[in-house]
Amino acid sequence: MTQANIKSWIKTACGRAKYADLAQRTGVLARLRLSWFVFIAALRDWRLKNPDQLDSSEP
Repeated sequence: MTQANIKSWIKTACGRAKYADLAQRTGVLARLRLSWFVFIAALRDWRLKNPDQLDSSEP
């Protein structure tokens, strides 16, 4: 996944930092852990607003 695409799934700063850390690792188990992390983080963050998108309707 691209960095811009992953930010729509993982919305918290700590989650994005952990993703960056896990994405740098190599190996089969590292890729499996990264996939598992993205799945769980996306489930936890699905109801949060994306901080990268500006909402002009708010004061």
